[in-house]
Amino acid sequence: RSETTFLLDHIVLYFVFSLYYSFKSLNYYHLTLNMGTKINSGNVATPFRNEVKAAVERLKASGIEAPLLVGLLANGDPAAKKYAEWTGKACRADGLRYELREIEDPIDVESELRKANDDPNVHGIIVYYPIFGQVESFSGSSQDDYLRDSVSYKCDVEGLCHTYRSNLFRNVRFLDHPYNSKKCLLPCTALSVVKILEACEGCYDKTKVPGKQTEGKIVTIINRSEIVGRPLAAMLANDGADVYSVDIDSIFLFRGGKLQKVNDETVESCVRKSNIVITGVPTKAYRLPTEWIQKNTTVVNVASFKNVDEEALLKIEGVQYVPMVGKVTVAMLERNLMRLYENFHHPDRR
Repeated sequence: RSETTFLLDHIVLYFVFSLYYSFKSLNYYHLTLNMGTKINSGNVATPFRNEVKAAVERLKASGIEAPLLVGLLANGDPAAKKYAEWTGKACRADGLRYELREIEDPIDVESELRKANDDPNVHGIIVYYPIFGQVESFSGSSQDDYLRDSVSYKCDVEGLCHTYRSNLFRNVRFLDHPYNSKKCLLPCTALSVVKILEACEGCYDKTKVPGKQTEGKIVTIINRSEIVGRPLAAMLANDGADVYSVDIDSIFLFRGGKLQKVNDETVESCVRKSNIVITGVPTKAYRLPTEWIQKNTTVVNVASFKNVDEEALLKIEGVQYVPMVGKVTVAMLERNLMRLYENFHHPDRR
């Protein structure tokens, strides 16, 4: 064979292999494009924490000490202890002051809470639950619920006292009507989910006015706790969505400031029709069947356990998956502390 023929053969082979790998790459790109996306919530938290840092620096430049957050810990729960440590580390990293007060006997929590409420040097309070669980109090509600309502609204960084809960459920967004200069606080974890959804493509429409930005969206929340599930359902419904709230033995629909029990739906039917699914089941054994999840659904896990098979979920076309919300929750805690400080504790407000 001539040298020319040999060269031509190699050129042909080169083009054949080039075409093969080009098609293979295109096919891989197509598959990748169609797969789900895992979202790092830390990227959502960063801008909020940067805002807090900048606000603290402005205070310090004016000769004003950074706000003080006090944590009250009265249980042996390792998760609560870890959360307390994490909160302190984040606050100090962002220039805020943090003081953890550990209480040996849970019966002393109320008196310590009252002291913190009345201390003008304390600007925010967080109580690490559970302490008593569902043990009833003299007031009739559970002792932990009683403690939540005992935190002063001027110090409640968690936004869970009666004042803030009541305003949330009535969709009242300011504390000082008609002046509207003091915005209400919202529960940290529920607020973190909203901020994550605002950052996810297609969940919130910011071209619409507040109250209509999730209009047309269907949401399923598998959790109706008073800490996360119920306030989150109210917040998303207040923003315009239809929200199916799922608990162990019932399904409720939050819509337009009203609540109605749903008897003709199942968890599966709710999830299948939803644009957004939020899981918050506090048990390792629970798994949401991924075959219920439709294309282009946003899935947010707020539980400390993974409530969904991540690998299977990310094979669904267009899915956006947020596996944890903790970093954004801490950012919202800091943000709430700064709001409390501006509303009630800043020297110009006193």
